[in-house]
Amino acid sequence: MTESVDALFRPFRVGTMELPNRLVMAPMGRLQTEDNVPRPSYPEYFRRRAAGGTGLLIGEAVAVDHPVACSSEKHALFHGEAALAAWREVVAAVHGAGGKFMPQLWHGGLLRGPRRPGAYPNDHLEPMGPSGWAVPLVHPQRIGSPIETEGPLGEAMRESDIADVIAAFARATADAAAIGADGVEIHAAHGYLIDQFLWPRTNRRADRYGGSIANRTRLAVEIVKACRAAAPAGYPIFFRYSQWKQQDYTARFAETPAELEQFLAPLVEAGVDVFDCSTRRFWEPAFAGSDLSVAGWTKKLTGVATMAVGSVGLAKANWDTEEAVSCTGSEAASLAPVIAGLERGEFDLVGLGRMLIANPDWPNLVRSGQVERIRPYSNADLATFP
Repeated sequence: MTESVDALFRPFRVGTMELPNRLVMAPMGRLQTEDNVPRPSYPEYFRRRAAGGTGLLIGEAVAVDHPVACSSEKHALFHGEAALAAWREVVAAVHGAGGKFMPQLWHGGLLRGPRRPGAYPNDHLEPMGPSGWAVPLVHPQRIGSPIETEGPLGEAMRESDIADVIAAFARATADAAAIGADGVEIHAAHGYLIDQFLWPRTNRRADRYGGSIANRTRLAVEIVKACRAAAPAGYPIFFRYSQWKQQDYTARFAETPAELEQFLAPLVEAGVDVFDCSTRRFWEPAFAGSDLSVAGWTKKLTGVATMAVGSVGLAKANWDTEEAVSCTGSEAASLAPVIAGLERGEFDLVGLGRMLIANPDWPNLVRSGQVERIRPYSNADLATFP
């Protein structure tokens, strides 16, 4: 590795949270729960990554307190005495190792799938979405019962249902602050509920929550405003969004930078501090005619801090495989695109996912120049926890 890694290890401050470096553990669903409550091994899982040098750890998607938010018996909740006590232990463990922690607040929407007895809390209730309209999944085997055809599924949300969801996100934000978490991330990506409102294929409403980009963004804006009102002053709010969906990797809800700006501007006004720009490959251009990534365009259009995420540290030869994805030694440490993006100010934070599963101490290894010790990542690593 010839490039300097100093850019990765510069401090970063957002609101009341000060990070020692620019490296973030991206939210990844580990689904190691009992009765939707994190197992006792969760604190050690996150503590190891904090001790390994990651400045901020974002937990996996956690269901807010709404009856049909959770889409699996394995998803963790972020409400109720038992779940919040478990997450409080995670926060304490991360703080003890010198890191910061925030939960990723989430509602599954129609990806809850058809009613499946015993599959998730409140399994007697139908799933809800903006229009009750589902789109086939690319990998249906990954989300319980597959959604195989495009068409009606579950219930279209009434405005009273929307108000309940907004209130649930606000309560979760207040609970995050109460257990000592350093901020929250709102999950508005990957085809889940908030994203279902953003995407025209799943949002067919004719009221103030459907139609124009401004209307389709309204739910997201109202959730951010409610979370901001429920949070202490200066409490960081991250917002994850994506063009791609689990149902369609080529999907877009913004076809041009101008459309993207229409989506982003009201979110900035509502109180987003950092945009977590989820892409499959962080460096790929967002729009034709420009080399800027989604994170780069987001920062250019808003001036707000962004996080780049997607295949950081993974081997180029394996980007499109479903099997082992690995890189070691000099290939793992070839961070020139990441460092260049930070140096140019294209983005401010770097999200690491799978490489931190295989290498809890990845940041420390890179900083100390011990890249030969970086282990290959394989999908088999998903079976290990913590």
